[in-house]
Amino acid sequence: MEYYNYIKSFHLIFVITWFAGLFYIPRLFVYQIEAFHKPSPDKEILGKQLKLMAKRLWYIITWPSAILATVFAVWLLILQPLWLEEPWMQVKLAFVVLLIIYHLKTHQYFKQLQIDVVKKSSSFMRIWNEGATFILFAVVFLVILKSAINWVWGVVGIIVLGVLIMLGFKIYKQIRAKNPDA
Repeated sequence: MEYYNYIKSFHLIFVITWFAGLFYIPRLFVYQIEAFHKPSPDKEILGKQLKLMAKRLWYIITWPSAILATVFAVWLLILQPLWLEEPWMQVKLAFVVLLIIYHLKTHQYFKQLQIDVVKKSSSFMRIWNEGATFILFAVVFLVILKSAINWVWGVVGIIVLGVLIMLGFKIYKQIRAKNPDA
């Protein structure tokens, strides 16, 4: 068990880099979608550069981080199998499943945008960008607080955060409508 803290440290490092990728890739999608609607040559120049940036972020940082975070998480659960009996861990793992689904759906959007298939709006991607934030909040509250009543307060906090993000999004959209360069 001497190496337990090393494994836990690597797990946390790769969770952080995984989330960094999940936070940034939808922002690149916003830029790609907006570039797609620009006139030539901006459309081609920006599109090419943004695709390259997204590809590097997705395949060099996000996917490897997701895989390594999962490998180290499984390793931790092998070392501490009793955690699987804890209610907070069961709920956390449910959120991890949601995170994996979010990641895979984001991968679909990535693949579409790499071949110039634009099915979603930049506004949708701005909202999509918050999905990982909600999951992160839920998981952090669960891991730190570990009790049911505190977890309920964490969920209330997530809902409040969601409302604040949506209000912020509406305000930003209004500002942007008045000043497109904002």
